[in-house]
Amino acid sequence: MKLSRFFKVLYIIILGFVFFTFKIHSAENINERVKKLTLELRCMTCQNQSIYDSDAEFSNDIKKIVKQKLQEGESEGDIKKFLVERYGEYILFRPLMNYNNIFLWSFPFILLIIGLFFVLIKTKGKKI
Repeated sequence: MKLSRFFKVLYIIILGFVFFTFKIHSAENINERVKKLTLELRCMTCQNQSIYDSDAEFSNDIKKIVKQKLQEGESEGDIKKFLVERYGEYILFRPLMNYNNIFLWSFPFILLIIGLFFVLIKTKGKKI
């Protein structure tokens, strides 16, 4: 009888240890995800400093929002969309690839093609 009580207590202790280990691991995982995401976000009060590196009030508020939303189970994409809707696309270090920005992403290639076209016209004009 005493032996079965010992095993029950041992079982509860092991379950408690496993539970707290997973809880600590999940907290570290959320902190790593917060760090990763806030390194991709720009502080609006600092000059080109990431939210993770900044100590401004704005950055601390954004860190809290990101951590809260990650704990609620939202994805990083949803959090970025929320922040872009709230603060504008300037908050992202890398602009989104969408319909509004397609010209910005394609403009260097357009300039390259136009430049090559003019070089070809000039070189053909001098040969004749």
